[in-house]
Amino acid sequence: MSGHSHWAGIKQRKGVNDAKRAKVFTRHGRLITIAAKEGGGKPEMNFKLQMAIDSARYMNMPKETIERAIKKGTGELKDGAEIEEIIYEGYGPGNVAMLIKTATDNRNRTGSEIRSILTKAGGKPASEGGVKFMFKLVGSVAVAVGEKSADELEMLAIEAGADDMIGEEEIFVVYTKVEDLKTVKENLEKAGLKIEGAELVYAALQKTELAESSRVEYEKLLEKLDEHEDVQEVYDNL
Repeated sequence: MSGHSHWAGIKQRKGVNDAKRAKVFTRHGRLITIAAKEGGGKPEMNFKLQMAIDSARYMNMPKETIERAIKKGTGELKDGAEIEEIIYEGYGPGNVAMLIKTATDNRNRTGSEIRSILTKAGGKPASEGGVKFMFKLVGSVAVAVGEKSADELEMLAIEAGADDMIGEEEIFVVYTKVEDLKTVKENLEKAGLKIEGAELVYAALQKTELAESSRVEYEKLLEKLDEHEDVQEVYDNL
């Protein structure tokens, strides 16, 4: 799976200070709004919405803020421009392939700013489809490690129907086929595991090594993208 750890990034954002917390809530609110717009405002009938809500709750997003984002998506609340999800493709320093997922109310502004960030960092934008073919969409479930050993977690994940898995310090990440995500998540819950979040992510089909000379520049690029309010997540092939 991608060398750029998605769930490590989520955990890092959970501990941000108050000055950055509003930006984090804005990101999650937009995901909820998009999901509600696509599949309706009832999480029990809309798994994408349920996943977005679960991720927002993990970040301690207030219930009222979640409900407001849902109503914005269903059209019950008229509040500003319409939010849409757009994935930008490009290459970072060291020719790292990147997919940059955004949620924006102004695609022209966001596209221009993302291209500028990439170019200034020594990367380059790519045309639609120019990078995405190097990735596949998969399900990802984050499980709290708790008292379980790595071997126990791996066995439970296999029994739940996982395709792949990777252990991190406090989070055990289980990967699934897209169509199996809901079932695997439910099976892990039935096994008594605590789920910290579940969503669809892009995994690189082939990985690449980043030269040491490009590592600092690439990390700076990731920081710049993380600071951008419209950027939801970055996937790479490291």
